[in-house]
Amino acid sequence: MSAVPDMSRLSPEMAGLLARVAAETGPQLDPTTLPPSEGRALSAEGNRRWNVDMPDMVTVADVFIDADESLGSDRVRLKVLVPPGAGAGAVIFVHGGGFAFCSPETHERCARVLALECGLPVLLPDYRLAPEHPYPAGLMDVIATIRNAFVVSAPYGVAHGPLLLSGDSAGANLALAAMLHEQGKGCPPVAGALLFYGTYAGDFHTQSYRDFENGPGLTTMKMQRYWQWYVGDQDVSADPLACPLAATDAALAALPPLHLMAAGVDPLLSDSVALHARLKRLGRGERLTVVPGVTHGFLQNTLDLAAAREALAAAGADARQMAGSN
Repeated sequence: MSAVPDMSRLSPEMAGLLARVAAETGPQLDPTTLPPSEGRALSAEGNRRWNVDMPDMVTVADVFIDADESLGSDRVRLKVLVPPGAGAGAVIFVHGGGFAFCSPETHERCARVLALECGLPVLLPDYRLAPEHPYPAGLMDVIATIRNAFVVSAPYGVAHGPLLLSGDSAGANLALAAMLHEQGKGCPPVAGALLFYGTYAGDFHTQSYRDFENGPGLTTMKMQRYWQWYVGDQDVSADPLACPLAATDAALAALPPLHLMAAGVDPLLSDSVALHARLKRLGRGERLTVVPGVTHGFLQNTLDLAAAREALAAAGADARQMAGSN
């Protein structure tokens, strides 16, 4: 297969955006080929362009959740975004970045738009990143966030109510794995989850990994590097907390309602298709929305892509229904 990305499946809007960015930035290094700290800095710099002209929030604050020795979680910084007219409850948004890159700040504009669409505060945990902190470190930080979110955010205007999870890419993996973990511990379930183009297994031979091996955007090789950083030499193929597609039918059947969205030009597309197929066989009613013509990570582009704004509006509508605020 050619190493040149196939641009033919891109929408005109997506193709135009990628061409504009390429003209403005010139050739870019692949951050996954650099030492992790350098790749992280390069990724953060690249994401700055998407985090301007921020929608107004009533409150923007950082709070902290103490380390929990019983979980093995670390002290977690939590960015609190409270939109105008927020209802009771909150959405915990777990940012993507291959388990190794990004932060609440790289995803802040996306999260602010989501907060407005949901009508709920959005809370972003700054969980530990691989490879310095491999699986399950980041997952334990997310679980600690679920258990303590309302306690630490209440002084900033977050009223106790329905709790939803959300995440993109690696963040969708962590959100789904956290739900499975808490379900297995008999903890109170969340009201629902919004899962965007997630990675749900370590299988790099799926149809979409073949179709979009060379991108555009995310590539199969980049995902393999991210996965190696996250799990190292651990055999997690049968571990649903690392590979949620390995969960039992009973565990998947017991999940709260899920909003599933995937990008049409994305090596991870097959992961969402496989998860949806499992849920459908179990008699659940989730729909999978595949947004055509867009690449992995397109929700970062809310300033430039109507498709990103429309996808977040659809997620927000489902979130309001999950939270009972329609």
